[in-house]
Amino acid sequence: MADLKEFQARIGYQFKNINLLRQALTHSSYANEKHMRKLSDNERLEFLGDAVLELVSSEFLYDNYSDVPEGELTKLRASIVCEPTLALCTEAMELGRYVLLGRGEERTGGRKRKSILSDALEAVIGAIYLDGGFANAKEFVLKYILTDIEHKQLFYDSKTILQEVVQGKHKKLTYKLIGESGPDHDKSFSVEACIGDKVISTGVGHTKKAAEQEAAYKALLILKKDEE
Repeated sequence: MADLKEFQARIGYQFKNINLLRQALTHSSYANEKHMRKLSDNERLEFLGDAVLELVSSEFLYDNYSDVPEGELTKLRASIVCEPTLALCTEAMELGRYVLLGRGEERTGGRKRKSILSDALEAVIGAIYLDGGFANAKEFVLKYILTDIEHKQLFYDSKTILQEVVQGKHKKLTYKLIGESGPDHDKSFSVEACIGDKVISTGVGHTKKAAEQEAAYKALLILKKDEE
């Protein structure tokens, strides 16, 4: 119970029904390993939280980006609710520390896996919605997810933005696979982003595309810092 109390203090929300929080933090690997009853993991809460997040983010963007057309709003929302961005949002609350994982997932780095973190975050949103209603769930989303939108859009669109930056300077952008590890169901890829012959950054991900995205994002941050 200490961990759950600590997590509640960290996110600034106290659950009336602590079992909802426990379920939100229970990954299917843990539920299976412990032979818990059916549907006791966080997947149903994730389903609910995903819908709440979409509604809250849609309302937020509608209200705060009044001069932006529908197509751009859809793209902006996608940049906020995508898996890598949500995983990024969990860092402030250190969500990975509190997720209940099976031993196999624990051993293979599940606490840092973006899919597990983003799913757990959505499950927490669903749990808060059931426990305290829409207003509390909305407050949580505004506090932890709907912040620093420009930064998150940069993260989401990093490959496209980097390509445009590099083309503007008449240089060539390439991505080079420099390593791959892990079993087939849990691969990890390492990729370098190169501008011309120079290596700018390195990214790691569970797909080549995800690794390239991270490398591009890091490259953009480096280029931005160089311009300051």
